[in-house]
Amino acid sequence: MAPLSGIRVLDLTNVLAGPFCGHQLVHMGAEVIKVEAPGRGDLARDLGPDPELNARGMGTSFLAQNAGKKSVTINLKHPQGKDLLKRMAAKADVLIENFRPGVMDRLDLGWEVLREVNSRLVYAAISGFGQDGPWRDRPAYDQIIQGASGVMSITGDAKSAPLRVGYPIADTIGGLTAAFAVAAALNARETKGGTFIDVSMLEAVLATMGWAVSNWLISGVAPEPKGNENVTASPSATFKTAEGLLNISANKQEQWEVLCGHLGCPELVDQSEFVTRDDRIANRYALRAALERHLAAKTATAWADELSALGVPAGAVLTVPEVLAHQQIADRGFLETFSEVPRVDQEVKIVRTGVKLDGVSPRVATPPPTLGQHTSEVLAKLGLTEAEIAALSDEGAI
Repeated sequence: MAPLSGIRVLDLTNVLAGPFCGHQLVHMGAEVIKVEAPGRGDLARDLGPDPELNARGMGTSFLAQNAGKKSVTINLKHPQGKDLLKRMAAKADVLIENFRPGVMDRLDLGWEVLREVNSRLVYAAISGFGQDGPWRDRPAYDQIIQGASGVMSITGDAKSAPLRVGYPIADTIGGLTAAFAVAAALNARETKGGTFIDVSMLEAVLATMGWAVSNWLISGVAPEPKGNENVTASPSATFKTAEGLLNISANKQEQWEVLCGHLGCPELVDQSEFVTRDDRIANRYALRAALERHLAAKTATAWADELSALGVPAGAVLTVPEVLAHQQIADRGFLETFSEVPRVDQEVKIVRTGVKLDGVSPRVATPPPTLGQHTSEVLAKLGLTEAEIAALSDEGAI
């Protein structure tokens, strides 16, 4: 039995942060019902590099985060649509939404209303800056949060920073944070009942920034962009080889000594500029030049294999296609393949969660849904007849 088996989640979210939360929950066994606007649905249905899939409402961005979910279309501005959502919330365990603060209240579907419908409901609101504070009402996408959080200011090097991280890190961190909070709140329901969860993407990102934040808060040292250099150790950076770039993180003294011995330059260990960790940090660029003269003898892949076998952390810098094609990913069962997806004339591969439970990678049984694919099924379980469902459709409520 999956950890969240028997848990029903209403997913009112769009694009990435919220859907990524639902992606985690559905892989842990929850029944996730995606509530979408009739006629248009999640904006991610129109996003991705394949125009044909976008036109079909099955854009790559949507396919990536929504496998295993059910899709129901409800007009939350219609009186009967509001009533339907309340009836669904009465039988749900969790509701997640990522509207701007206040939107659900204006729809008369906010926490104060729904907690009266279901006192055990876990309600997670994901927003850019949280439900209060001077930035509460600002619109925010991943790019905005990357800039506001300081992430861009320390990404790249002195010449290229500020620089955006190459994927929507703020959205995914926000979604993971929400999923963790939901799981924690579900664990507490027996003693405290329902919970209102307020996820600020800005704060969620800051909470993951580790030493970049703590060095300033505790020691008054402001972080700076260091490119591919690790600010805490040396040699811990990216190095040129005969072919390709190689990451080496010889952070411990013994790793440093083994590295020099294997590269054929043991004299560097006793060279005055490189004796201690602090010496190596202070002279990191001279050290890089010295090491690269020896690393030029072999490829990044060859060095990675040899150094890793000796206990020195090292790895070739790979492209996304290269790592997804690697045997490490295949052996772990990280990718899910759906051979038949409605409105998609091709095989669809998605990522799972990156964890295993008792040796098994959590998976979902069904592909991403078409818009409204499960409306009749879900409403029938609420007790509506076919005639009532048809009437709701005719009136624009679903």
